[in-house]
Amino acid sequence: MSYELTVEPLGRTIEIQEGQTILDACLRQGIWLPHACGHGLCGTCKVEITEGEIDHGAVSPFALMDFERDQGKALACCATVKEDAIIEAEIDLDVDARCYPVKDFAGKIVRIEQLNSDIKGVWIDIGEEGMDFQPGQYVNFYLPGIEKPRAYSISNPASERRIIELLIRLVPGGVGTTYVHEKLAVGDEVRITGPYGQFFVRKSEPLPSLFLAGGSGLSSPKSMIMDMLENGWDLPITLIHGVRTAGDVFFAELFEGLAARHPNFRYYPALSESPDAGWSGQTGFVHEVAVSLFGGKFAGMKAYLCGPPPMIDACIDTLMKGRLFEKDIYMERFLSAADSTKKVSALFRKI
Repeated sequence: MSYELTVEPLGRTIEIQEGQTILDACLRQGIWLPHACGHGLCGTCKVEITEGEIDHGAVSPFALMDFERDQGKALACCATVKEDAIIEAEIDLDVDARCYPVKDFAGKIVRIEQLNSDIKGVWIDIGEEGMDFQPGQYVNFYLPGIEKPRAYSISNPASERRIIELLIRLVPGGVGTTYVHEKLAVGDEVRITGPYGQFFVRKSEPLPSLFLAGGSGLSSPKSMIMDMLENGWDLPITLIHGVRTAGDVFFAELFEGLAARHPNFRYYPALSESPDAGWSGQTGFVHEVAVSLFGGKFAGMKAYLCGPPPMIDACIDTLMKGRLFEKDIYMERFLSAADSTKKVSALFRKI
């Protein structure tokens, strides 16, 4: 059974299946709604139900208060409709965003490579149709025997639509990453859904770009930078990739080759631990290397951050001290249950 869902202020009416969440129905039909965790934990996808009866689903009482329910609010990631309905959403779509409908893809693992001590590259063939996506977006990866999918950023450029590349770090105690590192094999049949996310290059504002990445956070920058260079971006691009030791550096040959062919691209792997003799590259944390390279002055740039929370926090603090502020700093974040209780500065809402 299906119903009609009207999304305001777009004035667009779409079909929504019984039991399908409002968010899923919108994303699958090319309508972007603000969202983050996807599990009723963070409140990012809050909408107003102006007409029709809904089922709120399993939402956190901290993400949706009782008084908000009484006011007609709901979380689109969990709410399902019981009849035709109308919602009012805060849709502020960036001019550079590309809204590709979310689709399901059956795929086969065609390559697995140990990139360093705790990161594996996984390549999935999803067939000739391929996936339309914007570099910086991510997919949900469904693993055998694991109920909830895991979100991983796409590492290949958008020009490579058939083979989806993911960089997956082994998280101690992580059920999904342990499966990938210990059981996943070439030839396995898997399923992915995507694309998701609003992390992308702001090409309409042509400014020098600074990419700050840590560990497997290199995935989105790799996709974004390769796409920029493939499409003739000629403004300065700087990539600083932080790892612990020289043995943890990966894809150096790729990025060094890009730097040799594109004078506007600079690549700096950086070691946070004391390097062995013979290392001539950068040392220190990512934000420290950025200060060294740019003299602590970052005004007039666009910065894109990908990595663990401590790295992100340190980079934000450093960039703001260097006169780069919220409107020019972008990041992708995946929220867990623990993240839902964290407070975000009222002065820095986007990040």
